[in-house]
Amino acid sequence: MDLGLAGKRALVTGSSSGIGAASARMLAAEGCEVVVHGRDAQKAASVAEDIERAGGLAHVVIGDLASDVGANSVIEGVAALWDGVDILVNNVGGGAGPPVAWEDVDETTWLGTYQKNVVAAARLIRRYLPGMRERAWGRLIQVGSASATQPIAVLPDYAAAKAAITNMSVSLARSLAGTGVTANTVTPGRILTPAVERAFAGRGSNASWTSYQADGAAGTVPMGKPEDLGFAICMLASMHSNFITGANIRVDGGQMKSVN
Repeated sequence: MDLGLAGKRALVTGSSSGIGAASARMLAAEGCEVVVHGRDAQKAASVAEDIERAGGLAHVVIGDLASDVGANSVIEGVAALWDGVDILVNNVGGGAGPPVAWEDVDETTWLGTYQKNVVAAARLIRRYLPGMRERAWGRLIQVGSASATQPIAVLPDYAAAKAAITNMSVSLARSLAGTGVTANTVTPGRILTPAVERAFAGRGSNASWTSYQADGAAGTVPMGKPEDLGFAICMLASMHSNFITGANIRVDGGQMKSVN
C-alpha cells in the first residue's frame, strides 16, 4: 500500500539510534524527507548516511531538547531547511537518573525527567502545530512506554512522565478535532535497542534479552525490534490515518496485562 508520504517533511527526535533511527529510515523509505536528530553528531550522521545510501533524503540536526538552548538550536536547524514540519515524531525520552527506589528519586531528577520527556515534546508541538493547522494536515506522534500504565517499583519519575505523554496526546487530539492534524501515542513494550542491550549486559544469562524470545514459552514475552515501532509510526503518519487520533497504539508483543 502506498502510504502517501512522498515529499512529506518528518522530524524524528532521538533518531541517532534505536526506535528513532528505525523510524527515520522507514519514513525515508516511504518518501519522506527526514531530519535525523540527536545529541551525538557522529551517530546521527551515520543514520543519515544510511538513509541516503538507500536513496532517501536526510539531514542532521543536533541539540538537547531538555533545555531551552538545545531546543532552540534544533528549531533553528530545522528552520534552515524547511518552513515547517509535516510529521513530528517525539521519540526523545528516558530517565534523568539511574533506576533507584521511589524514595531515592530526588526533586532534581523528577524535574529533569519531566523536562526530557514531556516538556521536550511540548516545545516542538507548540512550534510546529500552527503550520500544520494552517496547511490542514499534520501528524504528531509521541513514543510512550508500557510503564505509563504498568509502572514498576523503580524509575517512578520515568513512568509518570510517560503517563503524562499519553495523556497529553489525548487532550491534543481533542483540541485538533476536524483540523486535519492528528495526535497519537505509540507505546512500546520490550524492544531490543542499544540502550536495552547495555542494560542487560553483565547481568548474567538469566537476564539476557534472548530469554524473552523463547517463542511460546510459558510466561515469556517476545522482545520486539525497533522496526516494529517504526511500522506503527509509519502507519500513523500515513495519509490513510485521518480517522485515527487520540489513540494509544500498543506495540508490545502482548506484554501489557490491562485493557487499553
